Amino acid sequence: QVQLVESGGGLVQPGGSLRLSCAASGRTFSSYVMGWFRQAPGKEREFVAAISSSGDSTYYTDSVKGRFTISRDNAKNTVYLQMNTLKPEDTAVYYCAALNHFSANTIVVAPYEYDYWGQGTQVTVSS
Repeated sequence: QVQLVESGGGLVQPGGSLRLSCAASGRTFSSYVMGWFRQAPGKEREFVAAISSSGDSTYYTDSVKGRFTISRDNAKNTVYLQMNTLKPEDTAVYYCAALNHFSANTIVVAPYEYDYWGQGTQVTVSS
């Protein structure tokens, strides 16, 4: 079992920045593919970014490329999402997710493939 706890959300003005963190329990964090997803009111949950268990591979949805950066620190069992140049359309509840995978460089984008989810953290971009 893996427990995930997100933090770092809040209210920010357009053009501002936030860094989300997701702390994971357990001793095998380094074998998990990690992903960030978001869900805005009235919309389906959507993929934002993912990072392989090794940290060598990352992938982003087009709308956040060049603005968001996913990273991980396996020694701290934590994955991060640095969000810059935030826009009102980035407003959503952000969730991190984990999937145990045998391949060190695999990326997973489909939410149904992830085994574990955090409780979410609200990000609001508004002036």
